[in-house]
Amino acid sequence: MKITEVKTKPDRKEFLDFPKELYKEDPFWVCQLDSGLETVFDPTKNHTFKHGEAIRWILKDDNNKTIGRIAAFIDNVRSSANRQPTGGIGFFEVIDNREAAFCLFNTAREWHLSHGIEAMDGPVNFGENDNSWGLLVEGFMQQGFGMPYNKKYYKAFFEEYGFKNYFEQYSYHREIRDPENKIVQFPERIMKIADWLIKRAGYSFHHFEFRYTEKYVKDIVEIYNSTWSVFKEDFTPLDPVILEESLEKAKLVIDEELIWFAYFNDKPIAFFVLFPDMNQILKYFNGKLNIWNMIRLVYFKATHKMTRMRAVVGGVHPTHQNSGVESAIFFQLYKVFDKKPWFKELELSWVGDYNPRMIAIYQALGARKAKTHITYRYMINPDLTFIRFKDEMSDKQVYNR
Repeated sequence: MKITEVKTKPDRKEFLDFPKELYKEDPFWVCQLDSGLETVFDPTKNHTFKHGEAIRWILKDDNNKTIGRIAAFIDNVRSSANRQPTGGIGFFEVIDNREAAFCLFNTAREWHLSHGIEAMDGPVNFGENDNSWGLLVEGFMQQGFGMPYNKKYYKAFFEEYGFKNYFEQYSYHREIRDPENKIVQFPERIMKIADWLIKRAGYSFHHFEFRYTEKYVKDIVEIYNSTWSVFKEDFTPLDPVILEESLEKAKLVIDEELIWFAYFNDKPIAFFVLFPDMNQILKYFNGKLNIWNMIRLVYFKATHKMTRMRAVVGGVHPTHQNSGVESAIFFQLYKVFDKKPWFKELELSWVGDYNPRMIAIYQALGARKAKTHITYRYMINPDLTFIRFKDEMSDKQVYNR
């Protein structure tokens, strides 16, 4: 076996194409857009390079056939938030061969070690955690856009190598419509709380509009930063420029009425973001977003090919947590679902095992746990003690992902 750093155009192509061969017989796998994956490793497009670095490799057998790939990252902001310098690995794919898997892990481990890193998490993304984060271990079905899908045998490779369960991420599913396409009512308790709150003086609710993007980005940043600055001492504020870029990239598929905001006396206090599941379209594109597939994307959207929605992110200002405002936002979404009969399923992903309050909210909505991903941690320095994230955060209250 020979492992090679990805540097040339043919190497990059091998890195992109290997999973297409590996999963060609798997009906549940959806090929990530080549352009989207390449953006992760482009310092001119991925803002994480401002405070980090990334590298990737491909592994070939003795016949020069690609049999695996892996990437390694150091995000200095995330690293400094840990008890020890911590890096990450991601975009791991390999044939069912323990030796090949361990060769990839070893390469990433040695690279981290050479950079003074004492632990590595994986599989993770070199960027935000709403994409390509965690190893799927339960719920092998077609994933929502951004949620990882992988071979079942990867779990054994990670655990046999020495990775330990750092935290689990759960995805909850809820049917929006029954087999006769009638809307499924939200639980009575949710509706009552929502009705009570909406009638209270000072509360108002509005959905996102692209013509007011600057205002809504500002509102999201205010809520998000207020929430997480309380939760984390080493909190890094959300950058409105990055958020605007993300919304612009997703403009073609965003439904403005699936993004809602709550206000109290005109001050933003909560938001919740749903995206139509673009994987229901991308599965036909084989990673290519050329002109023809752009036309097909517009057509598929217009004909309501996307019937599932994924909850991407949400937040409630600390001063209004436990107020019932999240029920009121879901009530607004319920009214949207009622008038858009093509939406049939809601995916609430992901929520960490360390976040019982959000899990309780999802369960109260009548959602069921459908998928489990695991974020693993490997202690490169064997003298360090492994501590699960839940135990690290046991003295803090978590409300948002």
